[in-house]
Amino acid sequence: MKNLLFFFLIIGILASSCSSTKKFVTAKPPKTMDSAELLLDNSFSFIHIPVTIQLKDIETFTNNALQGLVYEDNDLEEDNMKMKVWKESPIQISYENGKIKTVFSLKAQIFYRFGTNKLGFNLFDTREFNLSGIVTMHSDVGLSNWNMHTKTTLQSLIWKEHPTMKLAGQDIRITNLITPAIGLFQKQIATSIDNTIGESLTFKSNVLNALETICTPFQMSETYESWLRIVPMELYTTDAVLNKNEVSFTMGMKCILETIVGAKPKPKFDREKIILKPVATIPNKVTTNIVAISTYEDASRLMTQNFKEEEFGSGNKKVSVKKVEIWLNHKKMVLGLEVVGSVNGTIYLSGYPQYNNITQEVYFDQLEYVLDSKSVLAKTANWLASKTILLQLQESCRYSIKTNIEEGKENINNYLNHYSPLPGVFINGTLKEFEFQNIQLTNTAIVAFIKINGTVGIEVNGLE
Repeated sequence: MKNLLFFFLIIGILASSCSSTKKFVTAKPPKTMDSAELLLDNSFSFIHIPVTIQLKDIETFTNNALQGLVYEDNDLEEDNMKMKVWKESPIQISYENGKIKTVFSLKAQIFYRFGTNKLGFNLFDTREFNLSGIVTMHSDVGLSNWNMHTKTTLQSLIWKEHPTMKLAGQDIRITNLITPAIGLFQKQIATSIDNTIGESLTFKSNVLNALETICTPFQMSETYESWLRIVPMELYTTDAVLNKNEVSFTMGMKCILETIVGAKPKPKFDREKIILKPVATIPNKVTTNIVAISTYEDASRLMTQNFKEEEFGSGNKKVSVKKVEIWLNHKKMVLGLEVVGSVNGTIYLSGYPQYNNITQEVYFDQLEYVLDSKSVLAKTANWLASKTILLQLQESCRYSIKTNIEEGKENINNYLNHYSPLPGVFINGTLKEFEFQNIQLTNTAIVAFIKINGTVGIEVNGLE
């Protein structure tokens, strides 16, 4: 009889023990897929594009264009003179008193006819003179549409020897006789230099090639598929300024900088629609967004750590959260909390994430039980469905994205530290004044958009 009583006592204890821990099963909300790309509206930005053209490049272009014979006049009847002028040495271009100084040596072959035509007799004699000298010219610099232009004037022509001819056995200077023709070819050479620079030194192709490359969306993060796309609106330019070794001017692009998450977006650059507008000054302000991307896997792991050694309940009815799983469900986040303790099972909460700009944390301020979880708990563990415990759970449903923000800054800064998408093209900039914009959800991650202000410059150095 005692053995029988002991047996029932053991059965009672076991039954009591088993009944104190209940298991419940709730329906897991499905994961949904949203294929739309994320895009945040941005303000207009102004990107500075300083363009520099080295005087050595101008010198090279000019020498390549002006070679050999640079002037020819074969009409002897008009002024009793015909001539040919050759460039005898390479053109040297330098800076002098705010102007381009052009110096080169030339040689001239001059045929001068002198004599008379009276009483029906043609008493003419034609003599050939071969001269060499040094010509110096000065040019003012300006911009016209997509071309650099110059206005060149003669400063001096120094002959290595004065033109003379023998008359009655003596050398007679004839400088005054050929001065009009010399003035004509000097003007012609100045015009040739201006035309050469105007035709050769166009920066349209270089700048548009650079902009087309820069406006092609580039990937900031391969892991999270984040892209930066520049959408140009207008292009401006200031007048040219001549410095010691270069001609420089500043262009400015009014644009929108878009941060996109998802598949690679298409570029929005049409070189045929870009119009260059002359302006006196150009703003230098950039407004864009960086993205702080936290995958649901990372968020689940970080949030699970928040629940470590935490208990939730009242009296002797308590549970702890063993694991957290997060995913997307119809534009909302679902948090699956696997609980153990007085009851075992998984409860599902849903809500929209918020961001604390001070602590740089993602949190939920209005978490709710998914309907199925709420109804199941009402039958099996009503105490767990109480508002008090829900608020306790909500307090731990948060995690820091400071690391993600720093990663976003680093990704975009990589393209602002002398990044060179093309030879002679460099991107530099500074970013500051970070301001949280909003949070958007993708199939795989939580994306926080952080608005930033700063400056960006695209330097175009030299012409090819």
